[in-house]
Amino acid sequence: MIRSLRSALAVVASAALLGACSSSGPQPAELKSFKARVTPKVAWKASVGESGPYVFSPALHDGDFFVASVDGRLQRLSGQKGRVVWKRDIGKDVVLSGGVAAGPGLVLVATSKGEVMAFDPANGKPKWSAKVSTEVLARPVITENVVVVRSGDSRIVGLAAADGTRRWEYIPTQQSALLIRGAFGVTVDGDAVYAGLPGGKLVALRLENGSTLWEIPIATPKGDTELERVIDVVTEPVVRDGQVCAVAYQGRVGCFDAARGTTAWARDGSSVTDMAQSGSAFFFADDAGTLYAVDRTAGASLWKQNLLRNRRLGNPAVVGRYLVVGDFEGQVHLFDQEDGQIAGRIATDGGPVTAAPLAVGERNFVVQTREGTLYAFTLR
Repeated sequence: MIRSLRSALAVVASAALLGACSSSGPQPAELKSFKARVTPKVAWKASVGESGPYVFSPALHDGDFFVASVDGRLQRLSGQKGRVVWKRDIGKDVVLSGGVAAGPGLVLVATSKGEVMAFDPANGKPKWSAKVSTEVLARPVITENVVVVRSGDSRIVGLAAADGTRRWEYIPTQQSALLIRGAFGVTVDGDAVYAGLPGGKLVALRLENGSTLWEIPIATPKGDTELERVIDVVTEPVVRDGQVCAVAYQGRVGCFDAARGTTAWARDGSSVTDMAQSGSAFFFADDAGTLYAVDRTAGASLWKQNLLRNRRLGNPAVVGRYLVVGDFEGQVHLFDQEDGQIAGRIATDGGPVTAAPLAVGERNFVVQTREGTLYAFTLR
């Protein structure tokens, strides 16, 4: 029974996270015409390979983009024109499921069998590999000495950046019978690692050794069935000015003192996508595709926008003065941060855009679709 319920929930969550569309569910809002405030233009595009059932994000390092695909292809593309600098086919039997992370001396991807693989960003040559407990769906986080990896069973591992040896492992104290499956990562800020957990918890770990700094519940289960009582914190926490903020699926959204874990504020909320932040505000999409802007200091609503209801939104990102988010049809939408009004829109190849757009300065950003195209956009 537990296994069947877990499978059912995974299907539901994957549909929401990966942009699946069902004719039997709520119908997506039709896109309406509007007066554009900004015009996104395609600067260049490149074929990078399909994502399959996974979420791949491009990484920016030394002015170039590092991209991966489900079939084991890893590439470095010129940031100016998208031309291939190097390409590595990792292996025909390799199924990549998480990535890409890039930093000084390292490019990282992970596989569906829990292997974390490191390459040299200069030439794509292998450097080391390490094994974790199960598949890795989120891209790792690179710091100077430690690589932080979250596996699909919510374990968090610290690997030595130099050679991939295991330095520590955090195992959640509470394991739920039902887990939402998705590309849920961690956030590293200073000497702390922040992560959302099953059961509506938020945890802070010491980066050096993985010891628990604090662990708090941000939501409590409600409802009569196990599905209704799932309240996993599936978004990557956002950290700013001494606060860490997160939102739980079917739970609450709130901000907490980053050092102690005490509550600054919390209110009802739900999401299966990551949050974006800018200044004193952060932004997220709820389960139905309504976008919210929330004041980070007190939790007050700044605006909400339901123009994209049921359009299976991906992770949002801030680009200059705009909030940018993709949908299940490959449409990329831009909203004004100040008032939440639609400001611009551009189509891609029709594949869902689930990964957050990657900002490159105030006027440029890149988007990777699940169909396997990387688009570089500039705003005019």
